Amino acid sequence: MAKHRTLASLVSAMGLAGCSLAPHYEIPDAPVAAQYQSQGPWTAASPADQLDRAGWWKLYQEPELDDLEQRLIASNPDLRAAFFHYEQAEAYIKQVSSQLYPQVSTAGNLQRERESDTRPLRNPTAPADYNSITLGVEVDYEVDLWGRVRDSVAASKDEGLASNADLASTQLSLEIELARSYIDLRGFDQQIQLIEGTDEAYQKALDLTRRRHGGGVVSGLDVARATNQLSATESELTQVRARRALLEHAIAVLVGASPSDFRIEPSTRPIQLPVIPVGVPSALLQRRPDVAAAERRTAEANARIGIARAAYFPTLTLSAQGGLQSSVYADLLSAPSSFWAIGPTLAVYLFDGGRRRAQVESAKAATAEAGARYRSVVLASFRQVEDDLTLLGDLGTATDQQQAAASAADTSVNLSLALYRRGAVSYLDVVESQSAALESERSVIQLRTQQLDANVDLIRALGGGWTKDDLAGG
Repeated sequence: MAKHRTLASLVSAMGLAGCSLAPHYEIPDAPVAAQYQSQGPWTAASPADQLDRAGWWKLYQEPELDDLEQRLIASNPDLRAAFFHYEQAEAYIKQVSSQLYPQVSTAGNLQRERESDTRPLRNPTAPADYNSITLGVEVDYEVDLWGRVRDSVAASKDEGLASNADLASTQLSLEIELARSYIDLRGFDQQIQLIEGTDEAYQKALDLTRRRHGGGVVSGLDVARATNQLSATESELTQVRARRALLEHAIAVLVGASPSDFRIEPSTRPIQLPVIPVGVPSALLQRRPDVAAAERRTAEANARIGIARAAYFPTLTLSAQGGLQSSVYADLLSAPSSFWAIGPTLAVYLFDGGRRRAQVESAKAATAEAGARYRSVVLASFRQVEDDLTLLGDLGTATDQQQAAASAADTSVNLSLALYRRGAVSYLDVVESQSAALESERSVIQLRTQQLDANVDLIRALGGGWTKDDLAGG
């Protein structure tokens, strides 16, 4: 009967296993508007109209960018470091989950021992020298009465999901950085082409002033002005080429290549501005990996409250051990050499100086902190989308306005040169009109590049092609 009562008690105790002392978890509230405030050249996205996670950059129809992005995914060292950090989190989940199962260990011991002749209570008839041979197995299992182990597993899984989202966020950030660098590099290619063409025009203008000066039509001041303008433009060309080279080096590092062996051939083919499908603000919470990571870390912190609370209650460990023990090798495998022990161990803190209470308070504060950080990430994500939508709209308008200014500046150059040839204006008028035309054309290129950058940043703000469902798939 006593054996049955003991067994029933153990079964009841194991039946209690799995209850959790963690608070019921709810995703922290965050302000979500019904729609975005900014208006511009984009479309509202339907569920089937979202960006493709594996290749969102193909929207720009740049085969070389596609090749570079693939190289980044395969070889970028920062991305590989983030992946191995995620692998650590996955291994930690397995480590914590092992506590759900019995722990089995075995040991063998073979010793030659000698007892002290003056040991207290030594049996004078027992031999002082003898062998000690032990082979044994031990099984230990902590009954998870208060959900400490299961809350630990839940917390580790939430951290694993957060690490997975961190990996996706790192990959997206690197992909965005590469796309922006590539777009900026192509912008420099267009500026270089423009300045090289301007250099040729300035050289022709200098030749003109020299001929007119040689004929005594104009003074040396016109020659000096034309020479200064040409030299200043050549200097600017050298600076733009240097900035392009630095971008090329940065792209090399992003794709895991040595800058010394890396080269991107110049291209002035304009990159088309794609239309980005923009959903409603509430969908943003499902489409940004940094938001998902912050939310999972809040859930993890909530689970750790249960772990801290469980420390107030007793721990019940079921242990069993058995094996063979003898002082004679020949008798080791005989029945009299066997031994065993089985029984539960119940342990509880009686006094800890307030340590457990402090741990619970710390866990609650950590959960509140994680919730506040989650709200901060959510608000920042909405701001980024609004910023990029505003930039796209305003930069589009500014580009059209600057293009009109550039056209007017080109007309001014043609008129000033014609008047200069007839002696109606000084060469200072020509220099001013040419300088204004160059700056207007460069501003058009820069505004188009900034608009493409804002377009790429909008993709980042929308989470690329990522969705929260990707967490489950790892």
